[in-house]
Amino acid sequence: MENDQNDNLMTFGEHLEVFRKMLFRVIGITVCLAVIIFCAKDVTFRLLLSPSDNHFITYRLIEECFARLGMVFHFDSYSIQLINTELTSQFMVHMSTSVYLALLLVSPYIMIELYRYIAPALYENERRYSVSVAIAIYLLFILGVLMSYFILFPFSLRFLGTYQVATSVVNQINLDSYISTFVTLTLMMGLGFQLPILSFFLAKMGILEASFMKQYRRHAFVLLGIVAAVITPPDLFTCFMVMMPMYGLYELSILIVGRVNQTSCSASETIHT
Repeated sequence: MENDQNDNLMTFGEHLEVFRKMLFRVIGITVCLAVIIFCAKDVTFRLLLSPSDNHFITYRLIEECFARLGMVFHFDSYSIQLINTELTSQFMVHMSTSVYLALLLVSPYIMIELYRYIAPALYENERRYSVSVAIAIYLLFILGVLMSYFILFPFSLRFLGTYQVATSVVNQINLDSYISTFVTLTLMMGLGFQLPILSFFLAKMGILEASFMKQYRRHAFVLLGIVAAVITPPDLFTCFMVMMPMYGLYELSILIVGRVNQTSCSASETIHT
C-alpha cells in the first residue's frame, strides 16, 4: 500500500509541469477572448460608456418605480463629454480594456483550473466545501461588479462629471481617466464583496469569532467607512453607497462565522465524548 501511494505522488518538477500547462491554457484562452473583445469594439465600448448616458437603464428603472408608486420623478438631463489628449491613448485604452474584460469573463474557468490543480492535495472534507466556496467567491465578485456598473459608477460619474465650481469652467473628462476610474472602482467592489469568504476562512482557522465581531460592530462601521473613502472617488455620496452594502456584508459575515463556530464546537464536543 505504501509503495502504491508513493507511486501516485508527484515530484516537485512534475507539479511545476502541471502548473505550467495550466498557466498556458489560462493565458491562451484569455488571449483568444481578449482578441474577440478587441474586435467587437463597438459593442464593448457601448457597454462601457453607457453609464455616461443620460438615459442609462438604472435611471429609467428608478423613474419607472416612482411612476408605479404614483409619483412623478425625473432625473435632470446632463451631458458628459469624453475627450482624448494623447496620440496613443485610445488604442492603449482599447487594448487594456479588452484584457480586463477577458480576465473577468474567463475567471470561472481560472477557478476551475485552480481547483483541479489543488484538489488532489485536499482532504475529503475540504473538497466537500471547496467547490461551494469557489462558487460563492465568484458570485460575490460578480455581484460587486454589477453593483459598481449599475449603481455606484453611474451616480458617481453623474455627480463628479457635472459638478462645477463656476459655469464658466466646463468639464471635459479624459477617456483614460474614465476607464481607469471605472476599472478601479469595479475591481475594488468585486474584492470588497469577498468579506464573507475571508471571515469564513478566518473562522475555520479559529482566529475569528462571532462574539468578537458583534462586540466591535461600531469599530467595524468606522473602518468600513475609511475603506470606502479610500476606494471610491472623493465624494460623500459614493462613499456612503459603498459603505452600506459593505456593512451589510459584515452582518452577513457575523452569521457565517457564528455557524462555523457552532460547527467547530459541536465537532470538538464529539471528539471529547
